[in-house]
Amino acid sequence: MVPKSVLAAILVLALVTMACGVSVNTPPIQEFTTGPTQTMDISVPAPASGSANLTLEFGAGELTLAPGAQGELVQGMATYNAEQLKPVITTNGSDVKVSTGNVVIRGIPAIRANNFINQWDLKLGSQPMALKINAGAYKGRMELGGLALSSLEISDGAADVDLTFGQPNPGEMNQFVYTTGASNVNLHNLANANFSGMTFRSGAGGYLLDFSGGLKRDATVTIESGVSQVTVVVPTGTSAQLSFKGGLSNVDVRGAWQKSGSNYTMQGSGPTLTIVVTMGAGNLILDN
Repeated sequence: MVPKSVLAAILVLALVTMACGVSVNTPPIQEFTTGPTQTMDISVPAPASGSANLTLEFGAGELTLAPGAQGELVQGMATYNAEQLKPVITTNGSDVKVSTGNVVIRGIPAIRANNFINQWDLKLGSQPMALKINAGAYKGRMELGGLALSSLEISDGAADVDLTFGQPNPGEMNQFVYTTGASNVNLHNLANANFSGMTFRSGAGGYLLDFSGGLKRDATVTIESGVSQVTVVVPTGTSAQLSFKGGLSNVDVRGAWQKSGSNYTMQGSGPTLTIVVTMGAGNLILDN
């Protein structure tokens, strides 16, 4: 079933849209007929050599990701109770896509069905990969630590996401791009992702960007957010520079951060984290 937190996020987005007088093009209602709960084993072999380009297109429901696929690119199980939600796997050389059946993903998939179930529990392999996740209104629990990610791109609508890099990326990630709507998103141990550049764009909601972990090289981060609360956590002892641009926003400075006008710094050794934050309105919290 769709989590209540996701439904609440959809309501928030709708209210913000009406308040701002913004016209949003939403996909047509997709009517599903639910039936008996079914399961499907998902098994995608790893490419014979080189890196993989893996795309996960997930509509609404619950998505769980973790490392641990043994000798495969993707391994796991899907549970669903509507035939339209049955996963479809397509491969073309090193390009692999796992998608939610016939669901049209465009920010927030409009689905009319009572008590529909759509759950993916997947493990990813250890070979180098560029990972892309396109999702709608969903609950996501993702542990991507230890995966050899060369790039990561996530785009979702009204979401409740908790993403962690519990272990360092054994490779180097060029770009990490996260675009979300009215959501609740918590990103943990981001330094372990080992990216050179990160972009985070969001609408209304609550967001945590925790840069704990081991920062191996200089990295730049761009944060663009609407009416929201954004918390940025950088561990004490990390060299960091942050500049802020905001209209009606408040900045709450805690811990070892030092303020000079609209610039904030933290003294440390090793690589430097450079962050640029732009907010329309809301609250920015800088913490350790």
